[in-house]
Amino acid sequence: MPRPAIFVTRKLPPDVEARLSRDYDAALSRADSLPSRETILAGATGKDGLLVTVTDRIDGDLIRALPETVRVIATFSVGYDHIDITAAKARGIAVTNTPDVLTDATAEIALLLMLGAARNATSAIATLRSGQWKNWAPTGMLGMEITGNRLGILGLGRIGRATAHRARAFGMEIHYHNRRRLDPKDEAGANYHADIESLFRVSNVLSLHCASTPETRRIVNRETIALLPDNAVVVNTARGDIVDDDALIEALASGRLAAAGLDVFANEPNLDPRYLDLPNAFLLPHLGSATRETRNAMGFRALDNLDAFFAGQTPRDLLTA
Repeated sequence: MPRPAIFVTRKLPPDVEARLSRDYDAALSRADSLPSRETILAGATGKDGLLVTVTDRIDGDLIRALPETVRVIATFSVGYDHIDITAAKARGIAVTNTPDVLTDATAEIALLLMLGAARNATSAIATLRSGQWKNWAPTGMLGMEITGNRLGILGLGRIGRATAHRARAFGMEIHYHNRRRLDPKDEAGANYHADIESLFRVSNVLSLHCASTPETRRIVNRETIALLPDNAVVVNTARGDIVDDDALIEALASGRLAAAGLDVFANEPNLDPRYLDLPNAFLLPHLGSATRETRNAMGFRALDNLDAFFAGQTPRDLLTA
């Protein structure tokens, strides 16, 4: 029997592409540029499935325009807000994602952002690299210790719990808000807050780990920032649109917040350029899953889902059940 034909929108790790080429009739991406809608539709011609990434906007119009041959879309990501799941279900197209495998890598970045933001790393690094560091000073480049501080986690899922586990090593007191309270074993001593207002009021450091939904978009805004303690730190490894950029930039520029550590941005890679001028903004270019181990694991998880689908089985990470 002929191997299933798969269109791959971005260049993937070599080991993942090797398995793709072995098991599928795979049209791989060589240029690794962000594909346009037209490129995706052209690449999907005659294909049985698509392997896409978080950078690809697979909206309802695109899904409805896909060739009838396309039966499955596997995304190389945990998040799937870039795919119109409802439209895919209406077309009978299966959609899968890659949860679990990037938990530890993203939690590590959350801690890096916390420390970098709280310890004034952006300003300190700029001082060092520009040759302006002349001597040690008792009052120079002061930051905030996270040790013993209260960490508020918005979304205590897999990554949130992994972040909390690491933060406990710093003696941080863990607080969280979810739509539903977790079992005590999953809380691991964390303090539950039934609403975000209560959580924000106690969060010296606020770490965002919730999904992007209509309810969470711009949930960090002027009103909720006003609830945070003075000199709080905001960390985001979730999705950029959870944050109202105008409100966060205003709070950082005015000193209402001590700092922010951001790995994700609205409209990335076209982040709001005002962030670049803020010495108390510690910024990374979406590095949450950027380890060799994790990117391989993401690719293999996506391929496991494709293997199951074409074998007539239910994929482990099916989103359109």
